[in-house]
Amino acid sequence: MSRLDDERTAATPAAPPATDSPSTGSPAVVPGSRQALAAVAVCWLLVVCDGYDLIVYGSVQNQLINATGWGLNAASAGTIGSMVFIGMMIGALAAGRIADSLGRKRAILACALIFSVFTAACALATGPVMFGAFRLIAGIGLGGLVPTANALAAELVGPRWRAMVATLMMSGVPIGGVIAATSGMAVIPAAGWRPMFGIALIAAVVLVPIGARVIPETLQARAPGAEKAGFGTLLRAPYLGASLLFAAASFATLFAWYGLGTQLPKIMGDSGFDLGSALSFTLALNLGAVAGSLITAWAGDRFGPVPSAIIAAVIAGAALIAIFVADLPTPAVYAALVLAGIGTHGTQCLIIAAITSSLPAHLRGTGLGWALGVGRIGAVLAPQTSGLLLASAFSPLVSLLVFGGGALLAAGTLLGVLGFVRARRAAIA
Repeated sequence: MSRLDDERTAATPAAPPATDSPSTGSPAVVPGSRQALAAVAVCWLLVVCDGYDLIVYGSVQNQLINATGWGLNAASAGTIGSMVFIGMMIGALAAGRIADSLGRKRAILACALIFSVFTAACALATGPVMFGAFRLIAGIGLGGLVPTANALAAELVGPRWRAMVATLMMSGVPIGGVIAATSGMAVIPAAGWRPMFGIALIAAVVLVPIGARVIPETLQARAPGAEKAGFGTLLRAPYLGASLLFAAASFATLFAWYGLGTQLPKIMGDSGFDLGSALSFTLALNLGAVAGSLITAWAGDRFGPVPSAIIAAVIAGAALIAIFVADLPTPAVYAALVLAGIGTHGTQCLIIAAITSSLPAHLRGTGLGWALGVGRIGAVLAPQTSGLLLASAFSPLVSLLVFGGGALLAAGTLLGVLGFVRARRAAIA
């Protein structure tokens, strides 16, 4: 935890130093080597597929309601949208722990196979129950990939670049969202919604075999007397306080980010825009998130991940609330959604960066899985909440007000992280 003496990068200041000794997960390849960078690149491409498979539901939701004959409405479609996040919660909690115990490589490849195969299986669904079941299982792989891929990347790049690489790694999620939105504009009018899910097989057919060759196994034997991996260690002093606060911040951030990612086409469609325009708003959101990954990578390295995350969350909250309270012209709505993408996704990237750079190797996967797993509860609630609001008499844009409130809640929780840091330092002094 070499940077925790600098208050700008505060995360878990009372934790032991985040060193990577041979007994706690030293990588089998030299950090920064060609093989290491190739493995990080494959992990990033899998995160892109993760983002596509997640966001694709928002691109097809209107077609599921209007063109399948399944009897769906906004509320029931929101329930189906929540299935993937329930799976992601399970996957994040389980895969991070498995990665710390059985190895990153096995966990990454297993997660990729699960989300790729079962997302593609959605194209074969004959009804909402089958579709929801496939999304639930796919979510286990989607939720497990991010903590395991980030934990591996942290070990393969070395301490200096951990926070920045963790932030850049997460750029794959909105890039996948951009691909889903642009693909939807071309594929859905021509061939319907089912081919959108078949695209997901690319990960299983192309990237998993490559990953099996280039991703190293980083698991090492634990030395006698070394600190154990697992939730029992993470959820007690000196890690407990920061772990709880980061999980709460992740909950609020993922409520806003995934709520927008899955519901924005429906929100804008119900606000009077046609399919192409509704998907273009999603494209703006995800392009903002891509830009946010780059901006927050720089800001987190320059000013620290936690202070930068607070600013990003405030920007996102203000942008979303502005769309609701002000009668903005369409170009201004696009601009606000770009800012929302920068802020919501950027906040989550910075939270991951702070956790990655602060925990020792044997707790890194578990810590990321814990924060993201709890955060998925917010992701589960977001489409449900928005679906109920869309089915009510409220304006469709009220969902943006609620998601903006989630972003501001994240900012407040992260302020609590800084307060926790200062209190711990005062107690130690």
